[in-house]
Amino acid sequence: MQAILLSREEVARRAKQLYESRIRQEVEIEENIGKMVIIDIETGDYKVDENGLRAADYLSEKHPNARLFGIKIGYNVAASFGGVMERVVK
Repeated sequence: MQAILLSREEVARRAKQLYESRIRQEVEIEENIGKMVIIDIETGDYKVDENGLRAADYLSEKHPNARLFGIKIGYNVAASFGGVMERVVK
């Protein structure tokens, strides 16, 4: 099967759509705030861990050609370099 090329913007759009429609209500609990959720945009599979590395490895093992996208749970950005990370979940 030939892979379809997607822009970064399209990968992000699909991941955010999955997150908002079905993943957020499952993962946005107090113990997960600040952790990373890694989403396979093609299967909808996801995994949560502290920094996303183990989750990405797990999903890549499960689906070797997975297109993955990470979201920091409860925040509007995944990382900040000299800026401010705004928490969107109170």
